[in-house]
Amino acid sequence: MTIQRATFTRPLIAVAMVAASTLYAVAQKAPVPTRVRGTIESVNGDTLQVKSRSGEDVKLHIASDVRISGITKISLADIKVGSFVGATTVPGPDGGDNAVEVHVFPENMRGTGEGSRPYDLKPNSSMTNATVSESVVGNDGHTLLVKYKDGEKKVFVPDTTPVVTFVPGDKSDLKAGAKVIAFMKQLPDGSFETNRVSVGRDGLTPPM
Repeated sequence: MTIQRATFTRPLIAVAMVAASTLYAVAQKAPVPTRVRGTIESVNGDTLQVKSRSGEDVKLHIASDVRISGITKISLADIKVGSFVGATTVPGPDGGDNAVEVHVFPENMRGTGEGSRPYDLKPNSSMTNATVSESVVGNDGHTLLVKYKDGEKKVFVPDTTPVVTFVPGDKSDLKAGAKVIAFMKQLPDGSFETNRVSVGRDGLTPPM
């Protein structure tokens, strides 16, 4: 009886080990990126070739319903109480949230992605899309209190922080040399498609 139990147990252990190895491999698989930041190298029909900021060559199919917006520079003074903004922040030396970029949404984009979440621009960065409820001007920047549906955050925006806004764009903005952020998804055949591209105007590199 003991021999039979040992014989029967070995296959179960082997199956468990294979399952554990498979789960480990899945867990270790790198996540598929959801955006690429870089420079357009070429546009050929509905194919966009982008050199990412980290040096990879990324080929993207341009979706038929692609949404294209321009990104242009504005000043810190253009952030008003009531503005709906997106702020990329990193922890400051005092434990607060310091902005590394702020983008002001036009009124027709109010509410876009409202909330606060981890972001992939820098290590430990987060993105907060919210309405400015208070703005205090200091000697070296502005301190904003921004509120969203699930909470609020106090953000310090140094004078040197890039501040931008969105303007209407079209396919003519997709040209070699343009700096872009392309949001992408992987198709079943393993290729990538983009249905939303933000393009820096006048040589601007989108800071977000």
